[in-house]
Amino acid sequence: MIDPTALNVGPTPTAPALVLRPWRVEDAAALVEVYRDPELRRWTQTPMECEDDGVTWVQAHERDWAAGVRFGFAVLEAAHGSEPSPLVGNVVLKKVAPGKPSAEVGYWTAAQARGRSVAPRALEALTAWAFETFRPDGLELLHQVDNPASCRVAVKCGYEFDRTLPATPPAYPLDGHLHVRHAST
Repeated sequence: MIDPTALNVGPTPTAPALVLRPWRVEDAAALVEVYRDPELRRWTQTPMECEDDGVTWVQAHERDWAAGVRFGFAVLEAAHGSEPSPLVGNVVLKKVAPGKPSAEVGYWTAAQARGRSVAPRALEALTAWAFETFRPDGLELLHQVDNPASCRVAVKCGYEFDRTLPATPPAYPLDGHLHVRHAST
């Protein structure tokens, strides 16, 4: 079993520090609010209409973490004084299995945080943690071909384009790109 852990990402000259930590039930309201963004809904498959949906989603992440098969992190900007830490994204390590040579990463960024390097900074932290904790030969990142922002994040984080995968509706209605980052990079 992998104990829940928090990952810290230092600030940059133009962006605040980030905290990546396992999802908590108290994140449900902020999660639902972030999911109101039509652009995020375009790329995700989970319906998120009310706080109960958020609680169900978080509880599934908690069960997956406990089972050691999926490790989801809420991405928060570091708090300033007594202000709460705003939810700015999500990163996840999934398809983890003993003896499996690779796992998959995924992410999304809240609308108010796009264009501020949240996704690449959080993905880089998750990638380092995954290689250190699980020692896979490589990590895979998939996105639909019509998502150039995800392609840019993948390349920026050293996930090299591997090949185009055929669509598999309904989950992936369009062809997708497979990016791979090997342990040695």
